[in-house]
Amino acid sequence: MKFTRRVLLAAAAVVALAAPAAAANMIGNCEVYGEKGSIPIATPAKAGQFTVLTSLPAPIWWNGDAVENTKDGMEYCMAAEIAWRAGYDKMEVVNTSWEAFIGNQVQGYDVGFAQTSITEERKKVFDFTTPYFNSDMGVIAKADAPVDEKSVKTVKVGIQQGTTGAAFAQDTLGIKDAQIFADQPEMFAALRAGQIDAAITDTSITLAEEKATEGKSKVVGQYKTGEVYGGIMQKGNANNETVSKIIQSMIDDGTLAKLGAKYLAAGWGKDPATIPYFNP
Repeated sequence: MKFTRRVLLAAAAVVALAAPAAAANMIGNCEVYGEKGSIPIATPAKAGQFTVLTSLPAPIWWNGDAVENTKDGMEYCMAAEIAWRAGYDKMEVVNTSWEAFIGNQVQGYDVGFAQTSITEERKKVFDFTTPYFNSDMGVIAKADAPVDEKSVKTVKVGIQQGTTGAAFAQDTLGIKDAQIFADQPEMFAALRAGQIDAAITDTSITLAEEKATEGKSKVVGQYKTGEVYGGIMQKGNANNETVSKIIQSMIDDGTLAKLGAKYLAAGWGKDPATIPYFNP
């Protein structure tokens, strides 16, 4: 899968990026590339800073299991770049549960990134940013007990509550023996322990888990869904259009492609296009 073609929407080639200045500008461990304040946000949620909501852990997207030790990752560095172009070199990350994140239970942030698929139902609750990632649905199993296109529908499958993966597994695949988990770590711990036979969630997330288990788990297949990730924003906020404009500028100038190559491709260790597609 080429990030310039499928994964990062309409991103320019990485080679189109201008060389960074000798003295790099940094937020956390992220080098920021755009011009500070080039697309300003005058009234952020908290004065003097850019505030980002997420739900940890999310390896590769956020490299750390708590706010205090997370300083980079795909979505972290995306948020850092948005903050910089909005005019801020201070960024606060607010961590919450997935249930609170997707349930709109948190206030006082500028944008939320947590590998969130844009759906019509969610649009009733949030405004979404410009999409930044194409997402299919992956199936992960223990490497020594793989499942296939047929058997996945008959084994015990883990799904995460409130996700599009859960809806896909139950509504589209018709999986009856599904075990529902509150969060990703709990679901993947059950897979590692052999309490479930497979788990279904975004291909990007399953690839991160395969890498984390050092080959003890394997992404055995995926389903084409046409889903895309977007950041969540409080409905009607005056800054929402500006945040999307900044993300579009990052797509147009190749910054998003550069981040994808650094964090996603390198972090997964494989091209998602090599994973076979299952038929629903």
